[in-house]
Amino acid sequence: MFYKAMSSFSGEHEILLNTGCFSRGKKKVYKTRNFRSSFGVKKSGHLPGNSTSRKNRDFQRSSANFSGRSFRRSKGEQIDVTKFIRRTPSAGKNDGYSARHSFKDFGFCPELQANLDKKQFSAPTAIQDQGIKPVLEGRDLIGLANTGTGKTAVFLLPLIEKINKRRYEKVLIIAPTRELAIQIDNELKAFVAGMRIFSTICVGGTNIGRQISGLKQNPNFIIGTPGRLKDLSERGLIRFDAFQSVVLDEVDRMLDMGFVNEITRIMNALPVKRQTLFFSATMPLKIKTLAKQFLTDPVTVEVKTGDTAANVLQDIVQVNDKSEKLNKLKDLLNLPEMTKVLIFTETKWEVEKLAVNLSKDGYLAESIHGNKRQSQRERSLASFRNDRCRILVATDVAARGLDIGDISHVINYTVPQTYDDYIHRIGRTGRGGKTGQALTFVE
Repeated sequence: MFYKAMSSFSGEHEILLNTGCFSRGKKKVYKTRNFRSSFGVKKSGHLPGNSTSRKNRDFQRSSANFSGRSFRRSKGEQIDVTKFIRRTPSAGKNDGYSARHSFKDFGFCPELQANLDKKQFSAPTAIQDQGIKPVLEGRDLIGLANTGTGKTAVFLLPLIEKINKRRYEKVLIIAPTRELAIQIDNELKAFVAGMRIFSTICVGGTNIGRQISGLKQNPNFIIGTPGRLKDLSERGLIRFDAFQSVVLDEVDRMLDMGFVNEITRIMNALPVKRQTLFFSATMPLKIKTLAKQFLTDPVTVEVKTGDTAANVLQDIVQVNDKSEKLNKLKDLLNLPEMTKVLIFTETKWEVEKLAVNLSKDGYLAESIHGNKRQSQRERSLASFRNDRCRILVATDVAARGLDIGDISHVINYTVPQTYDDYIHRIGRTGRGGKTGQALTFVE
């Protein structure tokens, strides 16, 4: 596989990215604007045409010495450029993991097992294989796994089983973003079909009246974001001491978003006797401190095999300055293999501007960012999920929890602020055992 990006200066050269080798020199720290690498070029007499008529052409790329050079972003994190490169992905849903259990071994009730059979759940992923049983036993748990490994089922399935046996119990699930909360709720609904177990979503940017009405129905599951949960609690509409189980999903992201105070207040308001589940891709000191404060003798299940998924091909697209970035992006989007593309950039303004520019040039593109109403965000996601558009431009609001199984490419139009952000961005592709591809623009 190789990528071609036309030079915006003359229209006569193609920058080539392929799956060849690269060499590393000595470590060296550098500023973003000083980064330059030498890619081979080959003359071409025309710009890329329509993706349906493009013919594959073979080019050669000269070897590039990246010399361990690094970006230092505004958060002060230094990122080695070579971490953006992996040219030998390996497909495989469980990365060679051999499950010790089948889902039938967990002893779920017949209704839940029937729903799992409908979804063709047979062999658990590593995190599911090791995490479901301790949750069924009522243990507190810290689950650490790469994104896209199926950790949502680790907490949903045992808690559904728990609610099925004791219908008076209630579960609180806290997620960092509206999109992740909605996705968890959708997965929950599929698991509990026909079981008369109900849920309510409590997130910002949507009609709070509907959420209040949902709460009055006394659902077993409440799924929400920290800010809206805090708001509803202050109105006296949610009592946190009524929950026997609590799940914090994507804890590291919630702390990055500044929700530590809200989380601490909620956790302090919960009953002392409860089951607490933390899920995260990383385990920084802040999470260790929270876990020590709020979990009791937790089981830790860590199945991370690397920083990024092994089945995601990663590479960089070098640009000389910002003026040529848009043209190179469009040339990439013309490639026939770019079937469903998620593009990340830094700010809400940049996202909207880029989506508008692409739409004006005939690309089917939507945008998602924090300034959009929830209904607009949901429409954009639905269009992308259902192939009414093939390009979604987003801020990091889309970097966590989104499970759209057929995203072919993630493009980092801007370098992420941290390497953790990078991990979560590219985790949107290569899901469900498929091979995905991630490209990062560097200047």
